[in-house]
Amino acid sequence: MSEGKFKTSICCIGAGYVGGPTMVTIAKFCPDIKVHVVDINPKQIARWNSDKLPIYEPGLDEAVKEVRGKNLFFSTKIDEAICECEIIFVSVNTPTKTYGVGAGRAADLKNWELAARNIAKVANGPKIIVEKSTLPVRTAHSMRKVLMANDRNISFEVLSNPEFLAEGTAMDDLAKPDRVLIGGLTTKEGQKAVRKLCDVYEHWVPKENVITTNLWSSELSKLVANAFLAQRISSINSISELCEATGADVQEVSRAIGKDTRIGKRFLNASVGFGGSCFQKDILNLVYLCESFGLREVAEYWDQVVKINDHQKLRFARKMIRSMFNTISGKKIVLFGFAFKKDTGDTRETASVYVAKHLLAERAKVSIYDPKVEEEQIKEDFEYYEALTPGCEFKECVTIETDPYAAVKDAHAIAIMTEWDEFKDYDYKKMFDSMAKPAFIFDGRLILDHKKLLKVGFEVYAIGKPYGVKYQNMDDLKSD
Repeated sequence: MSEGKFKTSICCIGAGYVGGPTMVTIAKFCPDIKVHVVDINPKQIARWNSDKLPIYEPGLDEAVKEVRGKNLFFSTKIDEAICECEIIFVSVNTPTKTYGVGAGRAADLKNWELAARNIAKVANGPKIIVEKSTLPVRTAHSMRKVLMANDRNISFEVLSNPEFLAEGTAMDDLAKPDRVLIGGLTTKEGQKAVRKLCDVYEHWVPKENVITTNLWSSELSKLVANAFLAQRISSINSISELCEATGADVQEVSRAIGKDTRIGKRFLNASVGFGGSCFQKDILNLVYLCESFGLREVAEYWDQVVKINDHQKLRFARKMIRSMFNTISGKKIVLFGFAFKKDTGDTRETASVYVAKHLLAERAKVSIYDPKVEEEQIKEDFEYYEALTPGCEFKECVTIETDPYAAVKDAHAIAIMTEWDEFKDYDYKKMFDSMAKPAFIFDGRLILDHKKLLKVGFEVYAIGKPYGVKYQNMDDLKSD
């Protein structure tokens, strides 16, 4: 389609995990719309324009190649894109604050406000601004004030359009979403802006799946959705500890309660803990929001979801230490997986870095193998999360491996930290033969065949399994 035949132009400020795939999908399903993805980071943009994209997501590479250079363009020309486009998505990073009021809980909105101020400064006419970042309730109100403070009488409409993507299935989630949520003001101009954004999504999303609300409901719905999902994970993880103490099997419990249609089976897989950029950040944001409105009991309720998640990671590491005779100093422990979940290269809040931190504090030697995460990213995470023991250099205590079989040579233990499918298919007999004895395996994702591992000779521990409990089944009681 030639330049003059595009129905409209839209852009996204921020070329990360949300902005990139979202704009790729819009370009794919809307050939009559010209799509710009802009970012201040030239290295990020260079990778989007290369054969090695900055993020890994199944189906993303093929989709980019299909539309890049046709109606999808990546650049650092932010001001030009703002001037050209009618609809501007803002998908910049909003991490948890590490300073000042609300540190450790509130979202840091510095990047969002800087983007809004720049839009107000360079815009050449009325614009529709779309919140794509996860933001606290009523942020749109604040941003609208910033935008409308321009001295050229340019009008702006601010919409909330939160993402509900799961990394690893993001492209499928975008192509066939359960729902698209769009919040806007109830004014005539606000509803007109809502309609324009609905028109974009209705190129491929059935109208009944495009939900419109007021701004505040849309902003809060994103936080609540992630809080509810994380709550389910922490709930089953809390039960996994009880299962280990009593002789129950968490997978059997999960299957039993999941058959209840009122509960359902999704997000009931016990694990070493949830990670990713959204769950913890959004819950802490929700906690801070409740505290700000004086809702102490509500804040404490949701804060417990994060506390259980932290506890699960800590007790997994402690179980490893106790199982290995309460000393792991100088022992080689291999972590299989560093991404926070399979089918993504994202490592934000990954359980692996926290477990590694606990192991390194006991002077273990940690080796890491992940099929997608690059060595440089792992090094950055160890620095960012302060996982290294003071006085210990990365290269002295952590080794990054590119071959899983080489990684386990002379190791005392393997810990499954990410549920990559390939981990299920390894020749664990071959691995066992090359390891120090006794050889331990700790399944933090419940993906391995534990009976086979026991036959091979491994000492096996798995989240929520009754291994080592005195009464593993009712028959054991008869001989007591």
